[in-house]
Amino acid sequence: MDKELSQHRASIDAIDSEMLKLVNQRAEHAKAIGVLKDGTVYRPEREAQVLRRIKEGNSGPLSDETVARLFREIMSACLALEQPLSVSFLGPQGTFTQAAAIKHFGHAALTRPCASIDEVFREVEAGLADYGVVPVENSTGGAVGTTLDLLLQTPLQVCGEVDLRVHQFLLRKVGATGKAEKVYSHAQSLAQCHEWLNQNLSGVERVAVVSNAEAARLAAEDGAAVAIAGEAAAEHYGLEKLAENIEDKPDNTTRFLVIGQHDAAPSGRDKTSLAMSSRNRPGAVYELLTPLARHEVSMTKLESRPSHSGLWEYVFFVDVEGHRLDEKVAQALAELADKAAFLKILGSYPVAVL
Repeated sequence: MDKELSQHRASIDAIDSEMLKLVNQRAEHAKAIGVLKDGTVYRPEREAQVLRRIKEGNSGPLSDETVARLFREIMSACLALEQPLSVSFLGPQGTFTQAAAIKHFGHAALTRPCASIDEVFREVEAGLADYGVVPVENSTGGAVGTTLDLLLQTPLQVCGEVDLRVHQFLLRKVGATGKAEKVYSHAQSLAQCHEWLNQNLSGVERVAVVSNAEAARLAAEDGAAVAIAGEAAAEHYGLEKLAENIEDKPDNTTRFLVIGQHDAAPSGRDKTSLAMSSRNRPGAVYELLTPLARHEVSMTKLESRPSHSGLWEYVFFVDVEGHRLDEKVAQALAELADKAAFLKILGSYPVAVL
């Protein structure tokens, strides 16, 4: 047995040495590519293509998700050799938005916590951060209205998306005793855990705050309170986990958008997001959707929001399959421009690589 262990360990040591050599060779090529680029270091479409190829070629025993995460970190480290990216997110430290930013850009990126979604947009617009990551919808709680409203106003474009499985924990200050008097969390998380709260904390006041990490911070200061937040927030603020995975739906997922000064080139599997409004006449909404059907463009999302420009006037947020430069999508968008009272292409970007 000892001989077999020694053989396996010797093989692992040899493989590790070869991996180190190859990773550094990759880094040298990444540096050379950085010199040849036109100033935009981060290429979302290229990274998505690499991750898809890695997952397709994975034969195990590591899962596709695991190998994608490993290669994301390698790409992140190589990219940082060219120019470390700064990424603003809805803070403070320990939020799901920060987890999404790290999932997308890796740990080598410099993440910058912001007090609000508005501030994330402002930092990227002002050039204080290269990119921003903002929540846009949850599979349980629905759309994030603030993000949708700001997408109408900003000159920034959507250049990526991140899907993050969200697991909620009930947290409390270590050593706190007695019945909790209030539960802090973001409004979306309170909605995601609504039934669990009804069954387990029915008489406890629910207080919505700006983020789950802020909820954790408040619970760390108040022994009479509990918080709903993620595992990262629990670790950051040193809280006790009273219950885990308390979300009402086990497949609870939040979708985040990556915003920047540019969108992405075609990657082969893309989405295009747009906002539009109809003219005030019978059948106008039907007219807006007709070009998509005529050119065989599949719509994956349709969300309406008040336009804030008039009573009972709405803007429709639409996601379609394909890149704005794809022939069918381009034809549909050209036709939409003639029919819509308002049309804004928010960006084309690779479909999230899970």
